[in-house]
Amino acid sequence: MLDGSVFLAPISAPHIETLTSPEDGLLEPPPEDYGDLGHLSGDGAQFTAETETSDVTSWGSVEPTRSDIVSDSTQLQVTAQETNLRTIGLYTGVSMDAIRASRSGEVVIDKPTRPSPRYYRALVLGVDLGDEGEIYIARHLPRCKVTAKEQQSFQSGDDPFSWPVTLTGFTDSSLGFSERWFFGGPGWAALLEKMGIPRDGESPSL
Repeated sequence: MLDGSVFLAPISAPHIETLTSPEDGLLEPPPEDYGDLGHLSGDGAQFTAETETSDVTSWGSVEPTRSDIVSDSTQLQVTAQETNLRTIGLYTGVSMDAIRASRSGEVVIDKPTRPSPRYYRALVLGVDLGDEGEIYIARHLPRCKVTAKEQQSFQSGDDPFSWPVTLTGFTDSSLGFSERWFFGGPGWAALLEKMGIPRDGESPSL
């Protein structure tokens, strides 16, 4: 991906239904509740998937005779380089609505003895460039929370001050899914036939 952004919204915000305009296929801005986390480290947004299975073995069989998926979760790792309302709230775990500055401009945050989980909606957008224009690939986590925080360094040198967090996606009961993928853009539409992806009303070409 040549470029991209991670957008974060409160769980009360609307989920993302479409990424592009139905008229021209160009990128549409996310709902106003979705705010950009700002500059990220050169690693961008890293997705990992954790899948666990439960295997049943049988006498006389050298391989499982049954294998059931018991866990399938998605994690999003980002290292935000900007200090702003969203990155502070994500890393400290406090309500973003409660972050206020004093008259002098100072912000004070106390870590609670028993932090309560805070859920968000996240949209990760990647932009590439094809011969016919931009290609958009995005992943939407409609219900996610911070499940890990990496080391934060107060130093000079090659390891700048940043906000590294891992978000894990969970199923939104009202939507019925934990993750939604989007593929679009003029460059993507121009490649549909080569990829064997039919439009509505067409038959697969592969």
